[in-house]
Amino acid sequence: MPDAATLAALEKAVDANWEKQVAWLQSLVRFPSLRGKEGPCQDWIAREFAGRGWSVDRYTLDQVPMDHLPGFSPVMDTDYSQAVQVVATVRAPAQTGRSLILQGHVDVVPPGPAEMWTHPPFDPVIRDGWMNGRGAHDMKQGVSAMVFAMDALRTAGLAPAADVYVQTVTEEECTGNGALSTLARGYRADACLIPEPSAEQLTRGHVGVMWFRLRVRGVPVHVAVAQTGSNAIMAAYALIQEIYGLTAEINAKAKDHPWFKDIPDPVKFNPGVIRGGDWGSSTPAWCEVDCRIGLLEGTRLEDARRQVEEAVARASAKDAFLSNNKPEVIWNGFQADGFILQPDSAAERVLATVHKQVTGEEMEARVSTGVNDTRFYDLYYNIRGLCYGPKGEGAHAFDERAHLPTLKRNTLTIAAFIAEWCGTRAV
Repeated sequence: MPDAATLAALEKAVDANWEKQVAWLQSLVRFPSLRGKEGPCQDWIAREFAGRGWSVDRYTLDQVPMDHLPGFSPVMDTDYSQAVQVVATVRAPAQTGRSLILQGHVDVVPPGPAEMWTHPPFDPVIRDGWMNGRGAHDMKQGVSAMVFAMDALRTAGLAPAADVYVQTVTEEECTGNGALSTLARGYRADACLIPEPSAEQLTRGHVGVMWFRLRVRGVPVHVAVAQTGSNAIMAAYALIQEIYGLTAEINAKAKDHPWFKDIPDPVKFNPGVIRGGDWGSSTPAWCEVDCRIGLLEGTRLEDARRQVEEAVARASAKDAFLSNNKPEVIWNGFQADGFILQPDSAAERVLATVHKQVTGEEMEARVSTGVNDTRFYDLYYNIRGLCYGPKGEGAHAFDERAHLPTLKRNTLTIAAFIAEWCGTRAV
């Protein structure tokens, strides 16, 4: 663990930089970095990194061939020429420590109706130790933690004794292809730390996730004779109900899963977006439903996809029109494997040690029914990936907010982790 003098110096540095960090996070939250619109935010970050003297690689996803790589998720309706990624390299003249990737995502999900927020979603109001805003919690506060952890070392007169790559990516909320692109571009290290919000717990693992689109046809007729047509929206509803039944079956079997058995219904199914029909007085001739379903660690993606397709086929067979006009299942977006971080790695031991040193408590671990980017580093590239970050509330919800006191402490923990994992040198 860092010696007492080093930890004290880092704590003093975090405190000295704290007002600047809060203002920096507010600036970051003000960017409405929705999917396809992250460029201005990433350009600002690139300038911030360059201003620190870091070597900056700014590129877009269309510049990186990666559809042949494990973990790639297919996309449509998305312009990857607008998907900006940023990687800053902080070189150590001599590699006497272990190298590290610090990675966070800046893409955010849509805020929904602004009038349903207490404060506007991209106006980061601070009240009672909390910062409001879409993305403030998930995960722009974590991005500020990793950046200002590096700043804390510099303020304390230190620098990492091994190379550190500071990465801000997009697509985390929908494919993970941003993280994959950094690996396709050749960035490697001895470990990766992703400060996703976890209330200072280590994320031991997560379910897998698949996105898909149900595309259903119907027969349009005047509503006065609706019984002679086929309503594509109602047909889609029947398919959805069948997939809910499949999800219940999977969750019943999950009670025997070694990691998820104690979590009620860890596999979630969500029909999230629906479009359909052309006229209020006509039975709809078409319907599309964008869906998300989880899968348990240990289940192959191809097997999980087959289960969904078989459920759709069962429901279709019960409908006279659909039995002869098969609905389509289009796999588009997340095709993410479930992942478990195997316990007791060197990186985890270092993180647990500095966590206790800073907080005075043993580091706890959790498993998540969501997904994060650690799978790319650990599962596919043998880079130990740790997901550990600050506390907040309301991810993807109204009134999302970050807890600033925990963020400050988490910034110190990450700075101490960098110092211990990478080693330090005087600057």
